[in-house]
Amino acid sequence: MSLALAPGAQAIESTIEGLEDELAENVRLYLDELEAEQYSPERLKSEVLRRSSEALRVYGYYSPSIKTRFDDPEAPSEVMLTFDPGAPVRIEVLDLSLTGDAAGDEPFMQALDDFPLSEGDHLRHAPFDSLRSTLANLALERGYFDWSFTDRRMEVRPYAQSARLYLALDSGQRFRFGEVTFQGHHIETNRLRNLATFTTGEPYLASKVARFNQRLGETEWFASVNVRPRLDRELARLALPTAESGWWQSLDLKGREPASQEPQIGAEALVSASSLQRPAVPQVPIDVVVTPSDRHQFEVGLGYATDVGPRIHLSWDQPWINRYGHGLDHDLYLSGPEQRFTGLYTMPLANPLRDSYRFQYGLRNKDSEDTSTLESTVEAARRWKFDNDWEQSIYVRGTYEDFTQADLSNQVVLLYPGISWARTRKRTPAFPDWGDRQRLALEYSSEAWGSAVEFLRITGDSEWIRMLGDDNRFFGRVGVGSITTDDFRDIPPSLRFFTGGDRSVRGYAYESLSPEDDEGRLLGGEQLLTASLEAQRRITGKWWGATFIDTGDAFSDWGPSDLKTGAGLGVRWISPVGPIRLDIAHPFDNEDAFRIHFSIGPEF
Repeated sequence: MSLALAPGAQAIESTIEGLEDELAENVRLYLDELEAEQYSPERLKSEVLRRSSEALRVYGYYSPSIKTRFDDPEAPSEVMLTFDPGAPVRIEVLDLSLTGDAAGDEPFMQALDDFPLSEGDHLRHAPFDSLRSTLANLALERGYFDWSFTDRRMEVRPYAQSARLYLALDSGQRFRFGEVTFQGHHIETNRLRNLATFTTGEPYLASKVARFNQRLGETEWFASVNVRPRLDRELARLALPTAESGWWQSLDLKGREPASQEPQIGAEALVSASSLQRPAVPQVPIDVVVTPSDRHQFEVGLGYATDVGPRIHLSWDQPWINRYGHGLDHDLYLSGPEQRFTGLYTMPLANPLRDSYRFQYGLRNKDSEDTSTLESTVEAARRWKFDNDWEQSIYVRGTYEDFTQADLSNQVVLLYPGISWARTRKRTPAFPDWGDRQRLALEYSSEAWGSAVEFLRITGDSEWIRMLGDDNRFFGRVGVGSITTDDFRDIPPSLRFFTGGDRSVRGYAYESLSPEDDEGRLLGGEQLLTASLEAQRRITGKWWGATFIDTGDAFSDWGPSDLKTGAGLGVRWISPVGPIRLDIAHPFDNEDAFRIHFSIGPEF
């Protein structure tokens, strides 16, 4: 047995003369899917002429002259078209109007003002069709739910080379936001109402409904969120279902068909219907349907970086633990040089996304280079988030740290307040094409309230990501730090400054840059300055090449004699779990020829 497969049908190719630019391109698009094998020669010619004429009409040419010639009359694969488009149709009458509340609504008036055609202009269909779609979309987006086109005509007179365009929108009244109802929720209703981006009686705007939906999702209290306007009038509920007739109600109709029984309105419903009146300003209720998210959520993460080697991250999150929306998160991080366990209890306030109290506790053990420390911390904080996306946090932190740094061992108890400001913005989080992050923190400790040492500590950093075209990406970073104290020996390692490694100064080992004692052991710095600049270029698909230069150091006094600098080349692969980065860096102030850095995840 043999199996013969017929070749697939191919679209006919076209050669066009007499037309240029968008006219020729549009004719090609209309003929693009035309398969000659589906038509007889005469029908094929008619179809080519019909499609070509339609392609020209949308640009206002209604009386073209078209000559066709096929390469093979019996089995054509190519058609040669010669055009004389003729004179275009011009607009004789242009009548665009608005009635109803939209007549005074700026976006509608702007849409009419932006219409690119005027009387006497060459007719084009696309702007007229676009205006119709724009007005219809605006009506739905801005709450004109009774809108309709009272006139929508395009009268073309090819013999007179003229056209008359009429478009009239009657928007009716603009609806306003009505009551908000919630279904399926497990969080107090007032908490949810405070997330609304509108108030009852405010003019309807679809973008505010979408933003409300987004804000409910950002709380992480719900597995699904559906916010939608209720547009039905529910008047159908006045109609009662048809009652079934019993045997005692049957009649002998002697072959006649019984009259159909439509739903009847009951006496009480009639009274209600007689009292129904449309409100002076119509309102649209908003229905919110949610389902609770899982109360316990677990996550396991595995990774590797040359700074710390293999690492594992375990998290147990409870996005809600009561009807007030309080949350509790626990994290366990394990790597060779560092192990830590932290817990965070969050108490949302009136606006859950913007205001909250946070209580944090944690244990950390670190054994790296010349640092060995065991630290326990508790912290209470008040957080605000502002309209410009900046977050402010005022906190009080208590720390007990048992440490050894170089040849110094100590145990200290610190109690210090602090304030921080931070903002992170980025698009496409996995591999941002635009973004920036800034953070500034001030902390002060004093012996007056029982701390072991008095100090003022300031830290700040800023990072940017920008694109130039689609294939060039740039990353920059600057970090500074300063601690002022009269007794630096009592400052624990967690507050001293170290730098070097994958995310600071490449070419140097992790946290290997800081002042040293006479035996070359790291002491940690009182000041910090780092900077980095990286240029990336797409090689192909998800592969990118990178070149970079890093500089920085931790030191005892401002104005170090020289900063440590490293530069090199790298490769980036945008994997499903985030970008994987491999860098080869040469340190200019170290005897090593090069150092390899490997890490997974975005810059910030």
